[in-house]
Amino acid sequence: MTVTAPIDSFQGRHRWLSNFWPSAVLMDGLLYGSVENAYQAAKAHPSQRGPFLRDCSPGQAKRLGRRVPLPADWEQRKVGVMRSLLRDKFSPGSQLAAQLLATGDAPLVEGNTWGDRFWGVCGGVGENHLGRLLMERRAELRGR
Repeated sequence: MTVTAPIDSFQGRHRWLSNFWPSAVLMDGLLYGSVENAYQAAKAHPSQRGPFLRDCSPGQAKRLGRRVPLPADWEQRKVGVMRSLLRDKFSPGSQLAAQLLATGDAPLVEGNTWGDRFWGVCGGVGENHLGRLLMERRAELRGR
């Protein structure tokens, strides 16, 4: 496979790579409207997850998630939570999985302007964990 140009932003025609993209994902037996909703809900105690489900946009979920007291082990769990949600979003045989596979070997970089240097890259600096997890998922799907 030849190296293709990086996808350096999950906007425009690559918006479907964003956690804000409408895509039902299952977590702990509940169906959320997007990866962002489920990820933010994962920070909350299971009895407090209702607001992330009901008529809640991904942006609203992100704002709600900022107000949730984080579990003591959140830093150790958050990448695993995201990995699990992305596996559901890009499930084998789904349209989104086909689109992810169609990115070939393009590096996936969650470039942003809002300063997220853990999940993405801002101003050329960042760990790009979201991009890495998406490339990992793509490799898993390719291996099937």
